[in-house]
Amino acid sequence: MGREFIDIFDEWIHLYDASVAGEDPEYRDVFEGYDEILNAVTSKVIGTILEFGTGTGNLTAKLIDAGHQVIGIEPNTAMRRLTAERFPSIEVNDGDLIDFETDGITIDSIASSYVFHHLTDEEKGIALKKYAQLLPINGKVVFADTIFITEDAKQAQIDKERARNFHNVADDLEREYYTVLPVLLKLFLEAGFEVTFKQLNDFVWLMDATKK
Repeated sequence: MGREFIDIFDEWIHLYDASVAGEDPEYRDVFEGYDEILNAVTSKVIGTILEFGTGTGNLTAKLIDAGHQVIGIEPNTAMRRLTAERFPSIEVNDGDLIDFETDGITIDSIASSYVFHHLTDEEKGIALKKYAQLLPINGKVVFADTIFITEDAKQAQIDKERARNFHNVADDLEREYYTVLPVLLKLFLEAGFEVTFKQLNDFVWLMDATKK
């Protein structure tokens, strides 16, 4: 359910915001246009938001500033405390992309950035079907995450990062569950969503899905 990667963020919590700001050259391409990526997610959601993987609260801030009620879900204890301290007016609960509680609050949209790859493809399908049960008709799932057009494109990116001696990025791409567009399209459709994909940088795509 993605929790096998929780401990990584115990070490990254103090460096994450510097990384997304482009201060780490190894991750600069991954987070290129980071602010615009968060704005793209924020522009597509509606109503009350369930946000997965609040992290240090960067997307959370955008959603709140846009006037949305936000319920945060964060499995990492340190990250969860950080978001709760930064935004004391919102609820930030322990949970993950599949195992979570909404406390009976009606959810209109589900949002995340750089999170969905923590699930295997099978788990992604399970999660999307759960979201479809939770959301009303025309409810939204809006995710920004690394996706590849094909498996060959993914391997080419890994080879490129190795050649640049960016082994941390290459290791991430090999270790976690980054998937390809045809798989995601099939999973969204099977769960009852209409979905569009828009590439935002060399790694990240916007997934904009509406429940039908």
